[in-house]
Amino acid sequence: MTKAHGFSRDERLRATRDFDRVFEQGRRSRGQALVLCYAPNGLSHSRLGIALRRGWRCAVARNRAKRLIREAFRTHKHELPRGLDLVVIPATNWAAPAPEAIAADLLRLLGCHRESAP
Repeated sequence: MTKAHGFSRDERLRATRDFDRVFEQGRRSRGQALVLCYAPNGLSHSRLGIALRRGWRCAVARNRAKRLIREAFRTHKHELPRGLDLVVIPATNWAAPAPEAIAADLLRLLGCHRESAP
C-alpha cells in the first residue's frame, strides 16, 4: 500500500461537533447501499466519518461495512472533490455489496463521473 492510498488521521472525521455540523448544515444523497451527508470543511482535503444506525447488532457485519466504506474512500480519494467532510451511513437494506459497488455508489453520489474502460 502506498502513502497515496493511506487513510491518515487528518482524513478522519472524529469530533462530535464535526459530525453534528455535517448533519445539520450539509446536504444528503441516497444511493443503493449508502446514505451520504456532506458539507464543505475549508480544508485542502476531504475527511471521512462513518455513522451506523443502532440496528447493527452483528459485529462482523458492522465492522465489514465500515471496512468496505473506508477502503472505497481510501482507494478513490484522488477522484473525490477536495474540501468536503463526508459522513457515510450504510443503508438499512445493506446486503454486503461488493467493494466496487460501494466505491461506484460513493463516486456517483458526489457527482464524480468516471470514464468507463472499454
